[in-house]
Amino acid sequence: MHIVVVGLSHKTAPVEIREKLSFGEHKLEEAMHHLLAYDHLNEGIIISTCNRTEIYVVCDQIDSGVSDVKQFLVDYCDLELSSFFKYLYFHDSVEAVHHLFRVAASLDSMIVGEAQILGQVRDAYTHSFEAECTNVIFNRLFRQALSIGKKVRTETDIGETAVSISYAAVELAKKVFEDLEGRTVMVIGAGEMSELTAMHLIENGVSSVLVSNRTYERAVELAQKFQGKAIRFDAMLNHMVDADIVISSTGAPHFVVKKADVAKIMHRRRGKPIFFIDIAVPRDIDPKVNKVDNAYLYDIDDLQAVVDANIAERDKEGQRAELLIDKEVEEFIAWINSLEVVPAIAALKEKAEAIRETETLRALNKLGDLNEKEKNIINALTGIIVNKLLHQPIVRAKECAGKKEGYLYIESLRYLFDLEEGKKVKKAEKEKSQESGIRGTISEHKEPKAT
Repeated sequence: MHIVVVGLSHKTAPVEIREKLSFGEHKLEEAMHHLLAYDHLNEGIIISTCNRTEIYVVCDQIDSGVSDVKQFLVDYCDLELSSFFKYLYFHDSVEAVHHLFRVAASLDSMIVGEAQILGQVRDAYTHSFEAECTNVIFNRLFRQALSIGKKVRTETDIGETAVSISYAAVELAKKVFEDLEGRTVMVIGAGEMSELTAMHLIENGVSSVLVSNRTYERAVELAQKFQGKAIRFDAMLNHMVDADIVISSTGAPHFVVKKADVAKIMHRRRGKPIFFIDIAVPRDIDPKVNKVDNAYLYDIDDLQAVVDANIAERDKEGQRAELLIDKEVEEFIAWINSLEVVPAIAALKEKAEAIRETETLRALNKLGDLNEKEKNIINALTGIIVNKLLHQPIVRAKECAGKKEGYLYIESLRYLFDLEEGKKVKKAEKEKSQESGIRGTISEHKEPKAT
């Protein structure tokens, strides 16, 4: 048995390709049953998000498994293979397990450390499990993937630091104000970045929003999104006295907030601090504002410096996460190798015994009349010889099964002794209940659904 993943992601394919190979949640069960109708595929799970589509399968042979998955994509998505083949990546065996664990731990995400992917992996596994498209291998593999995803988030700080300009603004605001609860933010200019920053501030406790824009109608439109208040542009400074946080991004060719303006505002606020976020280029707020007591000004370069530092910190935490993943991969491979070695050894013994019996009978027939005692001695002798010859290879096979590359030794054993006949198991003979208590364990790995 082999684990294979065929996929594409934001790293390999543009959005116009990814959307053609995406699977809506309402079609997942149908798609998975279609997938497992192919001859060489025994278990299957489809992970489909806006940034990736990955198909995980357990198959008899790697080449035939990959071929079946490619044909499934052609048939189900109604596409020519040539239109998407160059965007695909392929992993098998150890690489496939390692890739899945990195995906679940958000190390393969567009933003390393983001939380949504773990919930998406959980949902994909749940859909496939409930559709009875998983068995012993994937039930163990995906439960372990969910476990390592949680472990990375709890044992590292990979998701703790801001890696976007808007989140960096929130991080800095929290340093100025220990608590954002009940604070008021003023948005000057109604651009996308200002809107996004205001949204993140609200998510972190800011309670009131004031919006001022040269086009008053646009200010009204944005204020309604936040259940806030629109301010006419010429009245902006009068209302700034009520703001604890000011976000400015107007596109004006000159400063719209000057040092003298802020000095007057701070006098009216009796020294209560204001946090200014200038994300405009050219800048909206006079840099001299920073010289006013209790006025804290950060421009786009300051925010980018925070982002860069946080990305470096996430990279460091990512290295810690990789070590955790490597250990988990070794544990899983040791487990799956232990499953493989038992039938391989049984097939080896069965083949050796069949050869021994055949050749012993042939020798006895040539020897002519022998009494029962003599026949038993010869039969015992051939049995001892076979057992002694097989003893060391079997011991070594069991030892190697626990190693990272143990599957290579087991495959070599099968190849050298031509044990392929006993390897394949028909789908109709699979036991869906081989692992007890599987259904009850899904709830143990639930994460909040992605929004």
